[in-house]
Amino acid sequence: MRRTRPTKAWGAVAAVTGAMLAIAAAPGRTPDGATADGTSSGPGRETSVTLLVGRVLDEGPASGAGPCAARVFRPGLCSGWQEQRVRATARGAGAVLPEPSPGRGTHPVRPEGRPTDAGGPLEIGLAQPGRITDVTVRDSRGRHLAGVLGPHGDRWANRESLRAGETYTVRVGAQDAAGTPVGVAMAFRTSPPADGGRLTAEFGPGPGTYGAGEIVTAALSRPVPAADPLARARVEQALEVTSEPHVEGAWHWVDPATLHFRPRTYWPAHTEVRVRSGLDGVEVGEHHGGPSEDLRFTIGDRIEAVTDSATHRMTVRRNGRVIRTIPVTTGKAGFRTRSGIKVVLRKEQKVRMRGDSVGIARGTKEFYDLPVSYATRVTWSGEYIHAAPWSVEAQGEENVSHGCTGMSTENAAWFFDTVREGDIVEVVNSGGEPMAPFDNGFGDWNVDWRSWLAGSALADTDTAPAAAPHTPSRLHPTT
Repeated sequence: MRRTRPTKAWGAVAAVTGAMLAIAAAPGRTPDGATADGTSSGPGRETSVTLLVGRVLDEGPASGAGPCAARVFRPGLCSGWQEQRVRATARGAGAVLPEPSPGRGTHPVRPEGRPTDAGGPLEIGLAQPGRITDVTVRDSRGRHLAGVLGPHGDRWANRESLRAGETYTVRVGAQDAAGTPVGVAMAFRTSPPADGGRLTAEFGPGPGTYGAGEIVTAALSRPVPAADPLARARVEQALEVTSEPHVEGAWHWVDPATLHFRPRTYWPAHTEVRVRSGLDGVEVGEHHGGPSEDLRFTIGDRIEAVTDSATHRMTVRRNGRVIRTIPVTTGKAGFRTRSGIKVVLRKEQKVRMRGDSVGIARGTKEFYDLPVSYATRVTWSGEYIHAAPWSVEAQGEENVSHGCTGMSTENAAWFFDTVREGDIVEVVNSGGEPMAPFDNGFGDWNVDWRSWLAGSALADTDTAPAAAPHTPSRLHPTT
């Protein structure tokens, strides 16, 4: 929680690293009472507020850390819990301590003493009458830690887990009983993650330009079980998807090691998408997150191809405008083409299709072994849109294929050149089984939005931790 006060003055600057405490002068004021421009400000009344900064140290896990962290610090009764007293003043003394710069990843001061446990709580309270007006906690890359100020204004606690192996800078603004503003800055470090415990994410589809139906995938380096909803929620919050223009979207758990992200509706044409992980240092179950490579890709024109098996026609639209209607043939009785929405997976200039690859025995009348040109794949099991010169007479008239969508060589070449991976292919009125959501390509768009959100660990607001301002797991709609 952050509230600003236009009259707030930052006072002493302190670094809390284990047992180390350094006090520094307030910004804009020299120790002798002169202002930064050399004019005298007068002696003024010295005022201060003592802050109690409590945290769990890495050595010796906190026993009963919850009760110890609630309302009153009790370091003598709680194993691993340490309380540090920090004086926040409106006027300090000593040299200014350099603060960490976002992106550098290290603090100029070498931490001393035992580091903070990343899995433990962080609390800031007042030891005397007054109130806390502002708390800002940032890591070495400038990312903010979510927290909440208590109802009485005398205590602040983090609502988001600390990251392992990280240095945090804390700024606190407060007022004494008379309402005089004071301030302090401090820093502490957290212990590094255990060796071999890193959880990373590999994002798909990869750099490039894709269709409006493209799905973002995240393959985790180790599974996160559904039985640990808090860990899943932390993973989702750390996997950030941003786009220009902004769209509404969400992650969905396909299995314990795989997540898919999609917008509520298809991506707008020419959207720029960026995917990145904030897992590095985040505690996830028994492990901590590690660094992952960012992903950027672009959405091209919105191409939609809708095949009506009842009329034997495919209608192709670009950005909502019909650009071609193609006579086709789809699956006959016993081999009906899957119904629903599919996404182009890849394009194969030449492919050999054999009946035994889809369960049709050699020697039977349905067996085939054919070289096929301009094959656009839409399922991993072998459903294509392709040139079928042997069935031209049936195209536009009846369905005679073994499940693929066939068209003339000329139309297949045009379609092949027009579409790209991620473009939308829908089949209606085929009488075939519905396209599966996840196990045979990208059938994600056949899942209604309510059901899609139900596959997110953040759907349960009781178990989901608060989202940090820099890592939205859902995108807010503006289009």
